[in-house]
Order: sequence, then C-alpha cells, then structure tokens
Amino acid sequence: MPETKPQTDVERARELAARYHFDFIDLRALQIDRELLQSVPLDLMVKYEFFPLEARDHTLTVAIANPAGLERLDELELKLNRRLVIKVAAASQLMDLLRTTEPSQRVLNEATADFRAGVAEKAPGEDSVLSLEQLVESTESNPMIRLVDSIIFSGLEHRASDIHIESHDNAVVVKNRVDGVLQEAMPPLGQEFQSNLITRIKVMAELDIAERRVPQDGRFRVVYKGRPIDFRVSIMPSINGEDAVLRILDKESLSEKFRQLRLDVLGFADHELRRLRRFIREPYGMVLVTGPTGSGKTTTLYAAISEIKSDEDKIVTIEDPVEYQIRGITQVPVNEKKGLTFARGLRSILRHDPDKIMVGEIRDNETAQIAIQSALTGHLVFTTVHANNVLDVLSRFLNMGVDPYHFVSALNCILAQRLVRVICEVCKRPVTLPPELYEESGLDGNEWRNVVMYEGAGCALCNHTGFHGRTAIGELLALTDPIRELILERRSTAELRRTARQDGMTTLRESALAKVRDGVTTLREINKVTFVE
Repeated sequence: MPETKPQTDVERARELAARYHFDFIDLRALQIDRELLQSVPLDLMVKYEFFPLEARDHTLTVAIANPAGLERLDELELKLNRRLVIKVAAASQLMDLLRTTEPSQRVLNEATADFRAGVAEKAPGEDSVLSLEQLVESTESNPMIRLVDSIIFSGLEHRASDIHIESHDNAVVVKNRVDGVLQEAMPPLGQEFQSNLITRIKVMAELDIAERRVPQDGRFRVVYKGRPIDFRVSIMPSINGEDAVLRILDKESLSEKFRQLRLDVLGFADHELRRLRRFIREPYGMVLVTGPTGSGKTTTLYAAISEIKSDEDKIVTIEDPVEYQIRGITQVPVNEKKGLTFARGLRSILRHDPDKIMVGEIRDNETAQIAIQSALTGHLVFTTVHANNVLDVLSRFLNMGVDPYHFVSALNCILAQRLVRVICEVCKRPVTLPPELYEESGLDGNEWRNVVMYEGAGCALCNHTGFHGRTAIGELLALTDPIRELILERRSTAELRRTARQDGMTTLRESALAKVRDGVTTLREINKVTFVE
C-alpha cells in the first residue's frame, strides 16, 4: 500500500469544519479589525484560544481551532454575553495570530501601563518561564519584572535576533531586530524609568548594578515553550544613561527547518550548492566563509558539518560562543578570561586526533598559521573571517603575515555570503517600479521590462513590513591552479575576478539579481545588501 501523507494543519481544520458544519477560514490573509480586538478581553482570547473576526448587532464571529468543545463555547458565549458565530481555522495560524499581533502587543502595553503607575525594585528569583498565558494571568507585584519579561517574550514571539533598549533624552525606546532590520516593539517609555529598567536587566545577567560608567557584558537564561534560551547582554553607557542589547541565542533554533540543518534550507542557488558540496567532502584543506557580522556564516558552517558528519569521523569545533548544539560532535567554547583563546584551543584540538575541525573565526596571525598547518597536514578545516568579498579575504590573510604559498596550498574554496529578506508570501503582489530605480540599480530597463517584480503589501504575519524571513546569496571562489598562480604572482583583483568568472564563479550581485528575477526578494532590498556593478 502506498504511504499516506500526514495531514497538514489546514487540511485538518477543513475536515473539522466540514464535520461540525462550520465555515473554514484561512487566517493568513485576514484583515484585522483592531477596534474589535481591543474590545475583547485578552485573558478570554488566550484561555479559550479564539480570535475575534467580526461583530454585528449581538453576534460575534470568532475563529477557533477546535470546534469539538461545545461546553467551552457555551461558557464563552455566557462570558462575552454575545451569540457566537463559529469559523474553524488552522491551529498554527490561530496561535501565530495570538502571539504576534495585538494580543502580545497588549501584554506589553498593559505591562507598560502598570510600570508607569509606579516602580519598586526587587531582586530576581530563578529563571523566568515565559508564556503568553502566564504573562496575561500574572499577578507579579513588581511591574518592572513584568515589563522586562514582556519585552523578552515579545522579542521571542516576533523572531527577533536582538532586543535593543535605547536611552534618548526624553524617552526609552525598545526595538527588535527582525530579519536584520530594527523595528519598534512598543510605544516609548518615560525616561525617568530608564535606570530601573537597566537595573532589572543587570540583576538578571548578574552584573554590577552600582557601576554605570563602563561597558558590562553578561548572560542569563529563560525558559520559553519548554526549552531554555540563553541571552547575551551588553550594557553600554551613553550620554542619556545606559543602553542595553540582548542577543538571543536559541541553541535549538526557533525555526523548525533548522532542526535538520542542511545546506538546502539556506537558500543558495543549486549550481553554487553543487560546487560547495564538492569542497566540503574533500579529505583535507580549508573551506573559508566570509561576510559581515550577522550574514549567516556560522549557520552555513554548521549546515556543512551536519551534512558530512558520520560516526567514522571525529569532528571538533572551537567557537565564541557555541550557538547551535549538534549531536555527535565535540564543541569547545572560547573563554578568553581563563586563557582559552582560539589559538590555544586549536592547538589542544589537534592533540585530540580530529578528522575535521571548525574554527569559529580567524582573528589573528597565530590562529591563521595553526589553521593553515592543520589543513596542510590532513585535516579538513572550516572557518570564517570578516571581509567584504572573496578577493578581500586573500589580502586580509596576506596582511596577517601568513606565507602566501602555504595559504593558497591549504585553501579549497572561499564563500562570501549575505542575507536578503524574503517577500512575505501572504501579502506578496506584483508591482511596477519607476524607471529611475532600474537606472540606480545599474540595470538595463529594456532588458528587465518583461520581468515581473514583486513586493509585500504588509500584513499581520510580517508585522506590516512586507518581508518574512531571510535567504542567503553567495559567491564561491574555487582555488583552481590558474587562480593559485595569479595569487602567488600578486596579480590585480580585476584579473583574479575575470579568471574566477571564467571558472564558473557567480558574483554576489548576480546571485542577488537571480533572487529578484525569481520573485524571492525586491530590487530595493538587494541594493541595500550588495554593491551596484
């Protein structure tokens, strides 16, 4: 018998709607009635798991995921004092709406209102356990603790990578970095509460609350959806007080697709993937990934290691910090305070009889020399370095003082990468772009006239940004014999680039333009990320 595919959430919801004779509703394209949303008690929406759609006379149309609990629906009718018209929605869509739209924002607003009513300092207890239900039902006597918990919860629900708390001359602004872009998380708070807000964060991160003149770094952990999530905290003094940035380090990764981390999910073009997979399966040598901070370099290396790991090979990594935990490999965190630097750790790793090594970042000559020697003596080395493109990497290493011959002999390939935001699938629509935008982008308007361009109109799912998620673009330089000879002869960058393109290299800009042609991202977005050629 052929295998039956498991039902999706949407299919299950359609089946339930038909069984109970209710209408099905797809919440992805829902236009939210904000006035109605404000009029419905938040604690009821969370407890009974429903979302209000429309109010008319004495009836209220609501979306629910489970129409089987008739007693609960009767109870809800009594509490709302309205007749309910039921529509059935997919459970995942309903929970996404509850977590990422007005309800979670109202938790923030209510926490802010309490907070403005009066602040009392209190030392923290054990790690917080964060959930929408607990924040709604919280009777926490200290409004500041509730406010900070709500800020953190909202950041996690909106897929933020960082939470920024900025002190201005007349207010405190809270922003989330989502898909690489900062977005205001809530209305500004009063400047008079800045000190207590930062103090609460310092106490959570076990920092010195009396010291306000020098930067401080710390960390804390919260439990979210049943799993621990680490936060790295950086406190920086500014002219208006102290600012804080909370980096979210979700070791299990919030996104389901990263649970089985492979190169396919990152978004590279198929021909680039084929070339990259060839290099990560070489018996020895160095695979180098480059790009600015936050361009996904470490994720790419983890994906490569996940693909090639086996019980026959010993894989050891040294990182600062360990961001993803992968079963079956040894991961060593750098600890500079205790003297465990990349160079010292890498020396110890080599005595551990590894087959493959990952070095989080090459920052100095000593680490570079040891990594190159490791690649030359039979190890496959994965590492990253900060540079703008593949050709800048070469000069960066030569400026570190490494021997050019050993370096090019050890190197298998260099991958330069960036992340571009993906157009939200729910509100995606074709658009007509002004001719001057093509000109600014260095494109021939006649050649691109027949290419359909897309942008996101903005919806609840993407928080009205028009983008949801990011994808990788890259340029991969293979160290062929002609390229090695040109590097050793110190030939010009232009000549290197020309030869690399003849060997099949696609530039970052070409990779980005291919994403625009495919309707994955926008022309304005790639202009922010890549240089116009």
